[in-house]
Amino acid sequence: MNDAVERPRDVAVVIGSGSIGLAIARRVGAGRTVLLADHSDEAATAAAERLRGEGHEVITRVTDVSDHAAVEALADAAAALGPVAQVVHTAGVSPTQAPVERILHVDLLGTAMVLDAFARVVAPGGAGLVVASMAGHRESPYAPETERALATVRTDELLALPFLQPGRIGSTVHAYALSKRANSLRVQTAAAAWGKRGARLNAVSPGVIITPLARDELSGPRSDWFDHVREVSAAGRFGTPDEVAEAAAFPLGRQADFITGADLLMDGGVTSALRTGELTTP
Repeated sequence: MNDAVERPRDVAVVIGSGSIGLAIARRVGAGRTVLLADHSDEAATAAAERLRGEGHEVITRVTDVSDHAAVEALADAAAALGPVAQVVHTAGVSPTQAPVERILHVDLLGTAMVLDAFARVVAPGGAGLVVASMAGHRESPYAPETERALATVRTDELLALPFLQPGRIGSTVHAYALSKRANSLRVQTAAAAWGKRGARLNAVSPGVIITPLARDELSGPRSDWFDHVREVSAAGRFGTPDEVAEAAAFPLGRQADFITGADLLMDGGVTSALRTGELTTP
């Protein structure tokens, strides 16, 4: 009689079922249970069906990353499935899609809550990745006191910071840049808590990646600026979700065991053009 208990599969949590989340899930999901979370049940279900059709084991969960209770419940659900080996956070809204307050709640606060929640359940040897944005490099570094606050203030006090009040921020573009800079800084500091679990945490900051979200931006009021971005960047083009997935695979993989708290900028040379003055912010 065989009394051996089958070990549950490792779990790869992917938050956000858009083009980038789907590409990363394909890249890291083989042999794991993929827990695919999204604010839209319809979007998560459609993405899961595509992944299942390619041989992946996928479970979906509706989650609003701006809701603390929902994020904590997602972390608990992931841990109940098996060892949480990888956590990939791709959810967010863009300057064209949402007002200042929503950007701050989803892109800034939501990311901080995800990092906190999964710091208590990620498995030893596990790895996390936040998909931030080149926007976090566009206006940075901010004043030292601003950077320190974004990096270290308690998550439940973040949106009370004076410089994050909607009336002080001024525009959705600036709110997005602040949020993405906060993502990078929070990854740096949260990596310490993840390290106590024997896990690593990093970020990747893509430039313009052709997704439905990006198409909203490209056809919006800043369309002329984006045309100029493509022209002056070293790559001379925009990126693809598969390229982000390839970049994500490195910090998530065992070959990056000595890398934690880092942010990989992959923007085709846009930030370089900004630093040299060939490109100016809109």
